[in-house]
Amino acid sequence: MKKIFFYLLIATLTLSCKKEAVTYNDPIPKHDSLKIASKFVNEDRIINVWTPPMYEQSNDSLPVLYMPDGGIKEDFPHIANTLAELIAAKKIPPFILVGIENTDRKIDLTGPSKIEYDLEYIPNPGGADNFRNFIKNELMPTINKKYRTNNKKAIIGESLAGLFVVETFILDNQMFDYYIAMDPSLWFNEHYLAKNFDELTKDKNYKDKKIWFAGSDAEDINKYTQTLEQKLKNKKENFLWNYSNEPSEQHNTIFRATKEKALIWTLNNND
Repeated sequence: MKKIFFYLLIATLTLSCKKEAVTYNDPIPKHDSLKIASKFVNEDRIINVWTPPMYEQSNDSLPVLYMPDGGIKEDFPHIANTLAELIAAKKIPPFILVGIENTDRKIDLTGPSKIEYDLEYIPNPGGADNFRNFIKNELMPTINKKYRTNNKKAIIGESLAGLFVVETFILDNQMFDYYIAMDPSLWFNEHYLAKNFDELTKDKNYKDKKIWFAGSDAEDINKYTQTLEQKLKNKKENFLWNYSNEPSEQHNTIFRATKEKALIWTLNNND
């Protein structure tokens, strides 16, 4: 009986948390593609970079929005197109978008775990620290050298990428100024991040940081995004946060359904 329950649990987690194959015909915007040989993740990584039209029309330095799942066949096109629309409508300031194409996202976006149901879904977790070091020590310096950037940085991600965003906010909160996480897979490692939020953040300075996160109807995620919401309510710090509970959205719809309001709230300075 326990074995049956275990495999039912695995099926539920896989259906609700695994990125489902949904086909979209997003136009691919004009962009640059770079290749970085990384010593931290021990492989070459493809990076896609979109700059807004005013980048070519001025000498201004711009903030940067970094994005895991940033391949041309992943989320890069629709986020770049959304940024273009919001910037043109003056709903957000101009940002450069840097998309990181996946090789094995289940390794890159997760911390270590010895939990049996985690290992059934993600056989070799634990690459998040290396991936963070790649972004911080290899990717960011490359982008800053090749493009006119200022010191403001943001990150956006959904599902396991959302987990990575929340983990980075908690463990390395000075890495970015703005954090956006749609349906973060907080069930991972027996909901370690939400459960231990108070202890993990107690000695860190979150002054002037912003985090926006959302939860869909996926029960194995929503209950832990609500836990995180409660923990943030109890934390008296000088930073801004916003939780968007989206029970009418599913795991595979929430990114596109909430991206505009997430970007508008998070990337503007007029709070």
